[in-house]
Amino acid sequence: MQSNYARTENMSPDEKFRAVANLKENLEDNFISLGQLLSEIKRSKLYRMKGYEAFRDFVEAEYQLSSSLASKLVQVFDTFIEEMDVDEATIKDIGFDRLQMIRPLVAKADWQVRDEWVELAGEMPTKDLREHIKEIRKKEKEENLDLKKVFTDQYLERMTAILNCSRTELNFKLALYFQDADPEAVKQVVRERQRRFESETAKEDNN
Repeated sequence: MQSNYARTENMSPDEKFRAVANLKENLEDNFISLGQLLSEIKRSKLYRMKGYEAFRDFVEAEYQLSSSLASKLVQVFDTFIEEMDVDEATIKDIGFDRLQMIRPLVAKADWQVRDEWVELAGEMPTKDLREHIKEIRKKEKEENLDLKKVFTDQYLERMTAILNCSRTELNFKLALYFQDADPEAVKQVVRERQRRFESETAKEDNN
């Protein structure tokens, strides 16, 4: 990819804008170069030269390209080329559809697992890969729900013991406790603690 980088780095902003317009006509074959150009335009904020304050407005108005698709092109390039340095031939063989399917999983995985995902995406047909990802996400969701259930049961057991009441009575007592609480403050605390809980459980799973 080095020669490709050099070629785009030597392009003027106007040449990059024109290149995007040409490349988007055949997205499946050109998604690597298109992702690279869009990544550079976004990172360097070149869209401001065209009078746009936001990248999404630029791609939608100039190229009739949805901001969602443009972001996926950028993310695929940044993840698999910039970060992982996967060779261009492998990237092309896998294709944009399968790469953007595995990217969210790759982004949160360690390096060994990242390589395994790339290898898997290169071997599995799109339909099979989609089903495989669906099963993994389902399993992760179930495991996460199980941990939340354990946490909830432990908390309820502790509170019923502290207040010396049944679980039904506990609901009433908790309602009394929260009736005058600031809803926004409660939501903020819950969000922060949920993020911390999920982050800590994710770390435990990776150890």
